[in-house]
Amino acid sequence: MAEGSGGHRPDEPEGPDPVARPLDAIDRDILQMLQKDGRASIRSVAERVHVSRANAYARINRLIEDGVIRGFGARINHERAGQGASAYITLKIVQNSWRTVRDQLRRMPEASHIALVSGDFDVLILVHTKDNRALRELVLTKLQAIPEVLSTRTLLVFEEEDLEPDA
Repeated sequence: MAEGSGGHRPDEPEGPDPVARPLDAIDRDILQMLQKDGRASIRSVAERVHVSRANAYARINRLIEDGVIRGFGARINHERAGQGASAYITLKIVQNSWRTVRDQLRRMPEASHIALVSGDFDVLILVHTKDNRALRELVLTKLQAIPEVLSTRTLLVFEEEDLEPDA
């Protein structure tokens, strides 16, 4: 179908997102189907939403061009993939340094999600590492070495589950 890792890659130029056109019921059905199975064929998508293959193909391409679909990827069982330690790490950062910090976090292979948030801290990161020793090294030698990071707090994940879209 399509390939890509999802999300913005650090080597891509950053610019304004295209304005997304309004979604109709068929677009929403396509999105729901692709969330369940990103490897679904154009034929199966077309059959499921009751449109021609050409129409399904055009709609999926439009959703990609509009930035509604950011990419296709696999949901990973991190423990089975050799990443036995997961944590959410909160960061307090220097005011107005989000872009600088974000660019450095994007280069960390351990980070799977980063977000600028409101509240008692500024940034939330989800990381996966081989073990607690690697997690400790990530926090102490990589994150705390970023000059704009004022403080960190690590929340260990004991168990996690990706929620599947409704059937």
